[in-house]
Amino acid sequence: MKRRNFLTTSGLALGLLTMNRQSSFASLLQEPTYKFKALRNNVGAFTERGGTIGWLNSADGFVVVDAQFPDTAPHVISELKKLGAKSFTHLINTHHHGDHTAGNIAFKGIVGNVVAHNNSLINQKATATAQGSEAQQLFPDTVFTDSWELKTSDELIKAHYFGPGHTNGDAMIHFQNANIVHTGDLVFNRRFPFIDRSAGANIKSWITVLQKAMDQFDNDTLFVFGHSLDPEKYTGSKADIKAFQNYLESLLAMVESKIKDGQSLEEILKIQSVSGAQEWKGDGIQRSLQAAYEELTS
Repeated sequence: MKRRNFLTTSGLALGLLTMNRQSSFASLLQEPTYKFKALRNNVGAFTERGGTIGWLNSADGFVVVDAQFPDTAPHVISELKKLGAKSFTHLINTHHHGDHTAGNIAFKGIVGNVVAHNNSLINQKATATAQGSEAQQLFPDTVFTDSWELKTSDELIKAHYFGPGHTNGDAMIHFQNANIVHTGDLVFNRRFPFIDRSAGANIKSWITVLQKAMDQFDNDTLFVFGHSLDPEKYTGSKADIKAFQNYLESLLAMVESKIKDGQSLEEILKIQSVSGAQEWKGDGIQRSLQAAYEELTS
């Protein structure tokens, strides 16, 4: 009887051990949750959680645009290191929000400079101070007001500040030879945007910013968006910039019409889609409605 129990128990244990080994092996075979993709020339994108990351594999070293979170940034660092034993010369932040800058800390000690618009630095420091998280930040050490340039052996990078939009410190980053522009959160592709009025966001100005971008860049420009409704559609064309501009224009026009009709903020916040831009979906339409209402009534 004891021998039978021993064999049964041993068999169960062996079966569990085999299952665990198979499970561990299967987990090793699973694709990573992130996507690391080359786009044009030596410029590519990385998506996992938070804002889309852009990267340049230059002969002079790696340049990275935005950093997501402390637990995801090491993944893009690891993937870039597979491309060669090079230094990380620059990390560029499109703006200050945590899903774009919290991962800066993963670059501490390995990146030469962190670059951002001056307002982005101010906003990042203010947010960190309010949260008591200064020790978890790697702040920009290089700031600009209108534009900033970096020349590498095979690429010319230019950061453009066109004015307040999503915040008062958003920049678009142009890899000129590849003709790729990282828009940061100045473009939400078919997804309701976050309009951060506490950090200087302005919808009317944002509309102008997008027009300046369309005037600045040509029809062959490939745009990398900060966020998109479909996680696979984080790149697009000038037509997508125009469509998002239409969303913002339609949002303001609709909310202004409701205000003139005597509707309260509470009534406006019940709206489920923006007239003239119904393809914008997802969570957070109330943030757009509230921001538009406050801008129009302030």
